[in-house]
Amino acid sequence: MAGHSKWANIKHRKAGQDAKRGKIFTKLLREITVAVKSGGPDAGTNPTLRTAIDKALGSNMRRDTIDNAIKKASGALEGVNYEEVRYEGYGPGGTAVMVECLTDNRNRTVSDVRHAFTKAGGNLGTDGSVAYLFTKTGIISYAEGIDEDALIEAALEAGANDVITNDDGSIDVMTAPEEYLAVKAALIAAGFEPDNAEVTMQASTNTELDADDAEKMLRLIDRLEDLDDVQNVYSNADISEDIIAQFAG
Repeated sequence: MAGHSKWANIKHRKAGQDAKRGKIFTKLLREITVAVKSGGPDAGTNPTLRTAIDKALGSNMRRDTIDNAIKKASGALEGVNYEEVRYEGYGPGGTAVMVECLTDNRNRTVSDVRHAFTKAGGNLGTDGSVAYLFTKTGIISYAEGIDEDALIEAALEAGANDVITNDDGSIDVMTAPEEYLAVKAALIAAGFEPDNAEVTMQASTNTELDADDAEKMLRLIDRLEDLDDVQNVYSNADISEDIIAQFAG
C-alpha cells in the first residue's frame, strides 16, 4: 500500500512547496475560507476547518494570519465565492491522477488543468474514472530511525487503523479521516512528533514508473500544483528515490 518512494516523494514535494511558500499560503487561506463558509468559524465544531488550520500551522503560517482569515470568512467576504471541483485523469505511464480545486471560474480551471495534463502526455478522464482507486485516509509519517515498536504501540493505543514500515525505513501511521487529528495529538503527546502529517487520498494500487515517465509525472504534479485553483494533487505513481533525487537535483 505504501510505496518504497513514499518518503522521497514527501521530501521532494516539501522542497517544492518551500520554494513557493507565498502561493501555498494563498491556497491554505482559500481552504480556510471555504471551510468557514461551509461549516462555521468554530474549529471545535467544524472538523474541516480544524484540519485546514492544522495544515496551515504545519506550513508555519502565523496564528494571527489564520485568525484574520477566519474572521474575514465569517463576515462573508463579498465578491469571492469558491466552489469545490475535482478532476480525474491519466498521467504518464497510465498513472491515475486526481486534482482537487477551489475555484470561482470552472471554465478557467478546467482549461488550465487540461493543458497541464496535455503538456505531460496525459489526459483528463470522466468523473469516476480513477476515483475508485483512492480512499480518503489520514497518514502520519516518520522518517527512518524512529523507535518502531514504541510507535506502533502508541499508534494502535491512540486508535490508528494500521502502521506500515516502508522499504526505506520510514513509517506511516494510517488513520480514518475523522480520527486523524485525535491520533496525531495523542502521538505528539507520547513524544512522537511527525515529520509529515496530512489527510490525503491513498491509492489502493501503485504504478511504478521508469525514469522517463517518472520525470514527466513529477513535472505534471509540479505544473498542476503551481495553478492557483489547484489545492491538492493525488496519484498512484510509485517513483524510486534515485529518480526523484535526479529530478530534484
